Amino acid sequence: MKEELHDNLKQVSTWKRIGFILVFAVIAGVVRTLIWVIVLLQIASALITGDTNQHILGFGQKLAAYLYHIMLFMTFNTDTVPFPFSDWELTEEAIKSRDLVAKE
Repeated sequence: MKEELHDNLKQVSTWKRIGFILVFAVIAGVVRTLIWVIVLLQIASALITGDTNQHILGFGQKLAAYLYHIMLFMTFNTDTVPFPFSDWELTEEAIKSRDLVAKE
């Protein structure tokens, strides 16, 4: 048991992932703040113009998808490291493949 624990503690991949998780915890905080800014802008747009701003709507959707991918990575549900350590397209693909698995 002690030897197995000792071997697990020596795994570089686990420590590397922990480092990524710490970085993405900070990024997730920034993204959540941006999402709240988008919420407030959309409320203002709805009150002033009576409709949502389509540009902000698309940006909000991408931020929400990015936050979702960060959470999947942090909870070990995917091994695909989110943007900026991989292509943005990989984030979108990981979300789509995860959604397909969830539907089955």
